[in-house]
Amino acid sequence: MLVIFKGFNYNFDMENIAKIKLGNFEIGSDKLTIMAGPCVAESREILDVTAKGLKEITQKLGINFIFKSSFDKANRSSINSYRGPGIEKGLEMLSEIKSKYNVPIVTDIHLPEQAAIAAEVADVIQIPAFLCRQTDLLVAAAKTGKIVNIKKGQFLAPEQMGQLVKKVEDSGNKNILLTDRGVSFGYNNLVVDYRAIPIMQNFGYPVVFDATHSVQLPGAQGTCSGGDRRFVPTLAKAAMAAGANALFFEVHPDPDKGLCDGPNMLSLDTAEKVFSICKKIFDIVRV
Repeated sequence: MLVIFKGFNYNFDMENIAKIKLGNFEIGSDKLTIMAGPCVAESREILDVTAKGLKEITQKLGINFIFKSSFDKANRSSINSYRGPGIEKGLEMLSEIKSKYNVPIVTDIHLPEQAAIAAEVADVIQIPAFLCRQTDLLVAAAKTGKIVNIKKGQFLAPEQMGQLVKKVEDSGNKNILLTDRGVSFGYNNLVVDYRAIPIMQNFGYPVVFDATHSVQLPGAQGTCSGGDRRFVPTLAKAAMAAGANALFFEVHPDPDKGLCDGPNMLSLDTAEKVFSICKKIFDIVRV
């Protein structure tokens, strides 16, 4: 199907999307991939409980699973907000999860010098949305040879992601994922335009939909961001219907006690139901 959009020609063909190999599975294949875990590495106990629960759920449902957590969240509303344990301790904690549960890891970096260090543990290097245009960061991530997941900035149109893709490709890396997490909608709010999924797929790489950051209310609580997790299942299901290749969820055993992004994290005890419905839609779309 050929669609004309804002002067660009888009040929929406799922067959032209690269399949990104990760261990014993491929992202962008006919099997759903989910990235999920706590926003930040709060403690070994929380990481362990969440990783164990999520692996059991995804194995039961037949979903590819990548465990997500950050050693640092540099983009916080307040200087007093919890950021994480730092790169050394945080990667040590993530390495323990990787080894114990035999799961791949995705984590954020914020500085070019963090890329090579994070790549010693992480299988997917994630570029935060607010930093997605930072050339040195993209180049450093690309040069690790790991999969690079670029989160689309809330301030960018989806077609603008093409130049960011080119920065990674021209640095010698074609293991790329693109993630949508909503667009700024006035002050302290985000809205999702699901046209972004096929538009970004047009660049030839799998598109991930971040269902939890998309319900965030940036800076809405003054010293921290707000959010409304009630809408996470709705947005995730719609993304599956729109043809997204993978989903991203921040998941916590007790989101209301989470030290970072609690209001928009999915509760671990609700994850199986949400994942199950999303998988059914994913499978139907690909029939």
